[in-house]
This record gives sequence, C-alpha cells and structure tokens, in this order.
Amino acid sequence: MLPREELLKGVENRESVARVIDLTEQAIKTWEVVLTDFLSPPVLIEIQQQFSRLTEVQLLAWGGYPQAERQRLAIAREELPLDQSQLELAVIDIAGNFLFDTATHRDFLGSILGSGLVREKIGDIIVLPERGAQAIVVPDVVEFLEIHLTQVRSVPVTTRRLDFSELKIREPKKKERTTVEASMRLDAIASAGFGVSRSKMVDFISAGDVRVNWKEVKQASYLLKSGDLISIRGKGRLEVGEVAITKKERYRVQLTSFK
Repeated sequence: MLPREELLKGVENRESVARVIDLTEQAIKTWEVVLTDFLSPPVLIEIQQQFSRLTEVQLLAWGGYPQAERQRLAIAREELPLDQSQLELAVIDIAGNFLFDTATHRDFLGSILGSGLVREKIGDIIVLPERGAQAIVVPDVVEFLEIHLTQVRSVPVTTRRLDFSELKIREPKKKERTTVEASMRLDAIASAGFGVSRSKMVDFISAGDVRVNWKEVKQASYLLKSGDLISIRGKGRLEVGEVAITKKERYRVQLTSFK
C-alpha cells in the first residue's frame, strides 16, 4: 500500500490526487499500465511533486502535443516499459461556419459539456477562427460526440474523428527580454514581461486572471523566483529565467514570453 496520507499532505487538489493514488495502487497490484482521464495543470504538478518520492512506480504525462495543458497520465510499475503510444487519445473536428457568429474556447467547451460529458474526458481545445475547432478527447467519447454535438452557439456543426496528423497546432511565439526591478513582486515582473502598465497588471491579478505555476494568485505582492511560470487568461505565458542582483541591489531578471 502507498503512504496515502503522506502523499495527500498539503495538497490543494486532494480529491483528484486521491483518485490517482487509487489508480496507482491498481497498477502496482495488477502489473498493468493504468490511465487517468485528463488532468488540469495544477493537479498534474501536485501529483508529479508528491509522487516523485515513490520508487516502485513511474508516471508519464501526455496531452497530444508538446504544449498541451491538459494531459492524461499513464501509471505503471517501474519495471514495465512505458511510452506515449500507450496514452490513448483521439482528435475530433468540430466544423461550422463561424464567420458571422464567432465562437470562443468557452463556447466550444460549453457545448461539449452540454452534450452530457464531464470535463475530465476532454483535453485541449484548439479554436480555428471562422471554421470551428479541434478537440483532444478520450477515445471512447468520440462516437457520442459525433452523434450529439451538433451546434455551438447558433451555428450548426458536424463532428468527426480526425487522424492526429491533421491536428492544427500553432507554435507559440517566443520572445526573450531582460528587466531590472526593485523587487520580485508579481505585479512588477509580470507588467514588464507582458508589456502592460503596473496598474493594469494589478487589475488582472485582482480579477483572478493571473496564475503562477497554474495556481491562481490574487496578491500583487506575491514574490516570484527563477523557474516560475506566469499565465494570464488570453495573453499567453511568461517564464521567469535567471535572476541576478545588480550592484545597486536591484533584480535583473531574464524573461521569456510565449503567445
């Protein structure tokens, strides 16, 4: 048996982590590769941190492409071979004419959930301007969606399975910059990295639109460190790189933005 209470100590997503512990014990007992449904980034991070101390099992996460936010986990005994091909995923195309009724990520997700599925069955959704979207899903829901997902907003859609080679992923635009700040406060670093005023950044933070390492942070004074990942809804991500102290005791910070 795994040290359940030790693994759950201090975690925020206790219910989700507990389910993965159950699946891990199943993998140990049956000597089989066991798969989770799709997990959100905060849950993935907690699981990977908590399970890093276990030597008898291995975890492999994959969401269909390198930048995928939502991913499934494959869990197996350390002795077994484990690779991405064992993480069963499918791609669906949701096609319609959205030229005059533009749909957002939230619209597509809402229609999928409105068909009767739960969020855990759905991975990333890639919105294709004017013509619809593609979604990565658990394979066993493809036929259900082909039948039941027929409309998004006011637009009729057709839903069909695609080959993974047809997945339309846009590589994020990467930009590197250096800023010198008096502190490592979230509002100071993020405003420099995203190119917005500090007061505007404070508004984003207060509204709950800012996440650090996928966790919502509402304190503008939150102190960052090298390696932290900042994301703002609709504006991309910012990675905090090397941090150095200048002669005037200010912080010179390397930043990389992804949009």
